[in-house]
Amino acid sequence: MGKQKCPDCEECLPAWLAAFGDLMSLLLCFFVLLLSMSSMDAKKVSEAIGSLSGAMSVLEGGTQTEISKKRIQEATPIESQDETTETVNKVQQAIGDTNEMMEKGEAATITLEEAQDGFVIELPASLLFKSGSATIESQDTLLFLRRMALIIEELPNDTMVSVQGHTDNQGPGAKSPFKDNWELSSARAISVLQELILDGVAPQRVSASGYAEFKPLSTNATKSGREKNRRVELHFYGAKAEKKSKSKISILDQASTK
Repeated sequence: MGKQKCPDCEECLPAWLAAFGDLMSLLLCFFVLLLSMSSMDAKKVSEAIGSLSGAMSVLEGGTQTEISKKRIQEATPIESQDETTETVNKVQQAIGDTNEMMEKGEAATITLEEAQDGFVIELPASLLFKSGSATIESQDTLLFLRRMALIIEELPNDTMVSVQGHTDNQGPGAKSPFKDNWELSSARAISVLQELILDGVAPQRVSASGYAEFKPLSTNATKSGREKNRRVELHFYGAKAEKKSKSKISILDQASTK
């Protein structure tokens, strides 16, 4: 009995095609799961289809689909820079440059401090004035005030600057034209204010006041402490905060009359 010839086997699909089919099935299941977990918004879908069709120039029947501006703003909000942070960075750069120009070592430096409604620049009196004087002597400090004036002009119109003068508990001295620390601190604050106005700051945005020795930062018992207390401060704050404080005062006045 002769050997029977085996029938020819049918040719199978390539191995890569089976793997590719499995991959497509998994992707399909993945997108079906995503679709099942997402919430459908008919308006969003309509706008997306219209936008895609318009981009591909396949609009039918002259139909024009417009995406609402409100929807675009909600989907892609514009990230605005924090003006306050940008301003503080500019002030810090100006302070750093000025301090580098000043004498190094034991020389006093300009500092920046945070405040509840803004920030405060502390100018040591030794960088501005001679003892018992209210005339600004330092050219480096005058340059710094000019830079501050430019920064103030870039700020919103409701940003105000309060210039505050402070002294230690010692008097102005016999050679000083000022009879006490009240006059000296007020005159120094006014000198800085006038310099800012000369450099272009609108007068209605600045104010000046003197506090004599009654708001010290350190002890007046030491030389270094007295030097810290002799200063001029630039307080940057918003006009809204000032209006809020005035409204609180008026409410208290009304309550006291009842």
